[in-house]
Amino acid sequence: MQIFSIRQISSPKIRWRIVFYYLRDMERRFTTYAQYLRRATGLERVQKISVDAGFTCPNRDGTISTRGCAFCRNDAFTPRYCSGTRDIRRQIDEGIAFHARRGRTAAGYIAYLQSYSNTYAPVDELARIYARALSHPSVAGLIIGTRPDTVDDEKLDMIADLARHRYVAIEYGIESTCDATLEALGRGHDFAASRRAVEAAASRGIAVGGHFILGLPGEDSASILRGTADIARMPLSSIKLHRLQILRSTPLEALWLAEPQRFVSWTAEQYIDLVADIIRRLPANIAIERIISEVPPHYLANRCWHGLRSGTLWAMLDRRMRQLDAHQGDMLG
Repeated sequence: MQIFSIRQISSPKIRWRIVFYYLRDMERRFTTYAQYLRRATGLERVQKISVDAGFTCPNRDGTISTRGCAFCRNDAFTPRYCSGTRDIRRQIDEGIAFHARRGRTAAGYIAYLQSYSNTYAPVDELARIYARALSHPSVAGLIIGTRPDTVDDEKLDMIADLARHRYVAIEYGIESTCDATLEALGRGHDFAASRRAVEAAASRGIAVGGHFILGLPGEDSASILRGTADIARMPLSSIKLHRLQILRSTPLEALWLAEPQRFVSWTAEQYIDLVADIIRRLPANIAIERIISEVPPHYLANRCWHGLRSGTLWAMLDRRMRQLDAHQGDMLG
C-alpha cells in the first residue's frame, strides 16, 4: 500500500478539511480514532468501507439460537451497497464511490467486515476472505467485526500473521460487562469470554476494538461506571460507545414496550456527562472511536433528542471536557 502525503491531494477543499480535522484532533482532551489510525497506517486520512462477506452468527444459525441478539437488526446499519452475494472487491469499489458522492475522500481505505460474526468459519475460508479484501489496491488494512466466542488459537494465529504485514484489527461486540445483562440479551456468552478473547488477540500483537452499548435494560449510569473499571483493565486499542437504540421488530422492542421502567432515559446532556465520566476512567492509549450510533430513523422505536446528529454530540463532549478541565484517564483508578 503506497503511503500518501497531504500534498498529493489535488483538491484545496479536501486538503483544508484534512488540516481542520487534524488540528481539531490535536486540541481534543482524549485520544481520537483519527489520531490512532494515522499512527497505525501512516496515512493522513483513512475511511472505513463496510463489507458483507456472507457470514452468519451462532445466534442466527441455531448453534445458540435463531433469533439473534435481542437488540440486533443487521439491515438497520448495513449500507445498501453491501451484500454477502457480491464479490468483496466489488463492494469495496462501490463503497469508495458511495462515500465519495458524500464528500468523504481519503488517502486510503480500511475494509470493515461488519455484518454478523466474521470469524465464524474454518480458518482456511477466513484466510481466503481476508486476503481478498486486503488485495484491493486502495485498501490499507482490515477490521474484522466478530463475537468473542467465535475465535480460537488457530484463527488468532492466522490473523496475527496478517497483522505483521498489514494493519489488521479485530473488533469484538462486548456490549456489557454485566453477565445478567448479557444473558437477558441472549448473547450466549459471559463477560469473561470477552476478556479472554481480547487478551488472546492482544497478546499476539493484534489491535483490538471493543463495542459497548450504554442504556441496556437494568443498567444505569452508576452501574456502567462501575463496569468501566473492568474495561480499563482490558488491553484494548479502541472503543465504541453507543447509546442504546431500540430497533423495530426486535425482541428488545417488545421488552421496551412491556417493561419501559427497565430502561434508563437520559437527556443528551446527561448522556454526554456519562460519556465524559467513562473517558476519564479509561487509559489514554485507548482511542475513542464512537460515542453514538446512527441508523435511518424509520428503524427506530425510541427516537429522541430531536434528531441530534453525531457531530453535535461530539461538539458537546468537547465542550463538556473543557468545562470540567478534564482529560482521558485523569480519573483512572
